[in-house]
Amino acid sequence: MDCNQCEQTPDGGCTTVGVCGKEPDLNGMQELVVYGLKGISAYATHARDMGYYDRGVDGFVHEALYSTLTNVNFSMDDHVDLAMRAGDAAVDVMELLDEAHTQELGVPEPTEVPQNNVEGKSILITGHDLYGLKQLLEQLEDVDEEINVYTHSEMLPAHGYPELETYDSLQGNIGGAWHDQRILFADFPGAIIGTTNCVQPPREEYRDRFFTTGLAGLEGVESIDDYDFEPVIETAKSLPAADWEQDGTVTTGFHHEPVLGQLDEIVDAVESGKLRHFFVVAGCDGPTPGRDYYRELVKEIPEDCVVMTTSCGKFRFNDLEMGTVPGTDIPRYVDLGQCNNSISTVKIALELADAFDCAVNELPLNVVLSWFEQKAIAVLLGLLSLGVEDIRLGPTVPEFLTPDIVELLNAEFGLQPIGEPKGDLREMLDEPVSAAPTEPSPADD
Repeated sequence: MDCNQCEQTPDGGCTTVGVCGKEPDLNGMQELVVYGLKGISAYATHARDMGYYDRGVDGFVHEALYSTLTNVNFSMDDHVDLAMRAGDAAVDVMELLDEAHTQELGVPEPTEVPQNNVEGKSILITGHDLYGLKQLLEQLEDVDEEINVYTHSEMLPAHGYPELETYDSLQGNIGGAWHDQRILFADFPGAIIGTTNCVQPPREEYRDRFFTTGLAGLEGVESIDDYDFEPVIETAKSLPAADWEQDGTVTTGFHHEPVLGQLDEIVDAVESGKLRHFFVVAGCDGPTPGRDYYRELVKEIPEDCVVMTTSCGKFRFNDLEMGTVPGTDIPRYVDLGQCNNSISTVKIALELADAFDCAVNELPLNVVLSWFEQKAIAVLLGLLSLGVEDIRLGPTVPEFLTPDIVELLNAEFGLQPIGEPKGDLREMLDEPVSAAPTEPSPADD
């Protein structure tokens, strides 16, 4: 092979995977596409587990992997186009997954979920696999001993789905984002199931009562095949009952359908000046520095504004009491669900734009994303492919995005890194910067 782009081994092979360091911009664009493909593939796998497919999405994944990982194309323009097509595929697969979830589990409804109130023999489930949770709940119906099921992290939105709420064993939520698990799971006395990504190698304190299912797998942890949860149930029976005191509630279960059920009221509130602005503050959480920004931002958002969120980034601020927009019944905090439910923000924005007869970018709406892994990148590419502008991204810009790529995305879409919460909020609300008070001069005395 003679690609003229990288160092070669004596037999003519490449010494690097993909594009070598001589083409950092192209390499960065390929990384952006590949991260997006990982997220798209995760969404597609969840849908496929429920029997839903999109051959167009699958075909694009094959084409894009071939194009990016086999040194077949070194055109920057082609890779920019590929990234936008990845965004199109992300939108398509999220719509497919939303269809699968609503057909199999019903349309989510807003609900208050008990937080950190754990009683009796119990099972904790984490990850993203709502269909797997349904299989567990069904199997517990035939068990002659009461066992309670509690959600963790991205499984919190399960409580909003009507089909899942019919099961008495589904009780409440514990903990926050995925990265608290090694401490939380050691304290939790019951059996634990990890269903998808965002599982961490277990501590010895709970390894023998931790199970994985589906594609998830951990060294030294028993894997459950074909959603046969009998080993998990038997383990839960053998463990001591829990008795944790309640720590309030958290709200979840919003979906674009119940939100749009208030569309007339929302339009009236905007036109009357009661509702000033919409913020989408969403994305992945992580243990890295700089993520307190999202809590501080939400705390500063005025009471005449609505905050919509998805993904585990919500755990930075979902304990805040935000109430309703004054003079209305419109909730100020709208948890649309998992990262898998990000399509709901798009559908709401499109309906609002139609109601106000304007483009999405003309709405009083700003998007602030936190990223940590592939699904957040897929969502970002989806928004960019739809032409959404002026997105803020943090806590840092992904390292694989070179300065030239960042400049390109900023010029084309207004994509920019987050700054300081109060300053960013002023810019998004288009408010003037207040002049700092000055010390009186001697002449003023």
